[in-house]
Amino acid sequence: MNAAPQAAGLRHAGPIAPGTACARDVQAQLGFVKGGGHTVLARQHIPYPFHITRPFRLDPRLPECATLYLQSSSGGLYTGDRLALDIEVGVGAQAHVTSQAATVVHRTPGNEACLSTAIGVRDEAFLILTNDPFILFPKAHLRASTQVTLASGGRVILADGFTTHDPEQHGRPFGRLHTELCVRDPGGRILVWDRGGISGAQFAGSASPLGPYRAMGNVVGLGARRCDVDTSALMQRLDGLGCRIGLSGLPGGCGIVVRCLAPTGGLLAQGMAQVFAAVFEAWTGHAPPPLRK
Repeated sequence: MNAAPQAAGLRHAGPIAPGTACARDVQAQLGFVKGGGHTVLARQHIPYPFHITRPFRLDPRLPECATLYLQSSSGGLYTGDRLALDIEVGVGAQAHVTSQAATVVHRTPGNEACLSTAIGVRDEAFLILTNDPFILFPKAHLRASTQVTLASGGRVILADGFTTHDPEQHGRPFGRLHTELCVRDPGGRILVWDRGGISGAQFAGSASPLGPYRAMGNVVGLGARRCDVDTSALMQRLDGLGCRIGLSGLPGGCGIVVRCLAPTGGLLAQGMAQVFAAVFEAWTGHAPPPLRK
């Protein structure tokens, strides 16, 4: 199973305006394997603007798990960017890839920024990919897609979200947001396909599908042997933050998705930490360790 062919097909997601060159057309690769009782980063190709730290071991209850911080050297996403990330986790390996901070999507006039992620998780492997929320600036257009190939016994937790910010505080909306998550088995059969899109004007309007909330996040758990998230306790904790969640089982019993709405980006970050902790504990049997951010 190799995620690279899928990523190659996604690198140019979305149309490119005629006569407009891509600002950056870049593909990064991470490959984790199990060896000597630990997970090691066996393969890496990290071109600018991607940057990574060395792997850490932060969870004493998952000592074989490698935690890797994924950083940006450029200060965000810009018009015409086509950035792709391939992550492959070998048989029995365990890895947690997380962003160092939120990612700013700058104004993208006439040419959206695209970020595509292709994930391959082999038998009995476990990948956690947690991205801090995207911050959409005025007139920002973002297309974010994630393709997952999940083998037998593999587990995945994905977390991401978005919020908005106008540095000049004029209330200007972002341009448009497109998101896609597609999960397949090794034979190519689609297990989950979730797509969505919204314009900034719709998002900020009086008839917004998010109502009064101005930030949204998702936590998806795939392939777990257990799904005992304590929904009532989680909702009670999030009520105190002014957040709302909805939890749904995925088709074929392959996992769950939890969507979180929040009044602000700051409250979303707090709410998403609670949601992620609940899903992580359901998938592993213990709370996640604190991350050094």
